[in-house]
Amino acid sequence: MSAVLIFAIILATLLVFAIAAITVGREARRLDSFAPRAVYELEQATKYVADRLPSDSQARLTFEELRKLLVFHMRWLHDKGLQPLGVIDRRQDIVEEIVISEETVTAYLLGAAEKNRIEILEDVDVVHVVQAHLEYFDAIGAVGPVAKN
Repeated sequence: MSAVLIFAIILATLLVFAIAAITVGREARRLDSFAPRAVYELEQATKYVADRLPSDSQARLTFEELRKLLVFHMRWLHDKGLQPLGVIDRRQDIVEEIVISEETVTAYLLGAAEKNRIEILEDVDVVHVVQAHLEYFDAIGAVGPVAKN
């Protein structure tokens, strides 16, 4: 092989490597700017929450009542702007931090249950539902870090 051919092969190899490195780097930077995809599935969430409720709460809440409470919670999140439309491949554009307290969600769910004639025998059941539902959000990667006082 001639020196010119070897030089051309080395040059072509370096050129291919440089193009690949630039392309991979650009795509990595682009993907890093998008929020990770967290897929919420109501049936999976209901089962997850039901499995984590204490036995007393499991005995007092039916699966359908639990499902309705989770839907109410999701509607509340949507009303607060935490469940916007068109989030697939959308750049992260968090302007202000939104802090959700378990007490606020619990109070809302108790009111929603009363309005929709879901009989909650013990308020603590709703507290357990909220805690388990927030754990589900964390498990699927749908929440940010815990706020520090």
